[in-house]
Amino acid sequence: MIIFNDTVIVEEAVHLKWLKWVKEVHIPAVMATGYFKSYQVLNVIDSPNEGVTYCVQYYADSIEDFTHFYNKHLHQLQAIHNQEFENQFVIFNTLMKTVD
Repeated sequence: MIIFNDTVIVEEAVHLKWLKWVKEVHIPAVMATGYFKSYQVLNVIDSPNEGVTYCVQYYADSIEDFTHFYNKHLHQLQAIHNQEFENQFVIFNTLMKTVD
């Protein structure tokens, strides 16, 4: 299984607004692409960073599914995210594979 992880550090003043938007708009848009079978949202409780840190993990069956998502949808979805919360968050992505 492939896990695409977005770690997002959001300014404390907007983190609840951001979380609501991610749950109601962003995640449904990502899932609607059909390339991920599930997701989860986590709050990092021991983050050394200022702001509030979240991880949003999307689970795909194969690297091919992720690659199709990346090539067809990622940049547009990131642009919308940036437009909604410009200069209020920092994001970095990690791509992982489960070990059997």
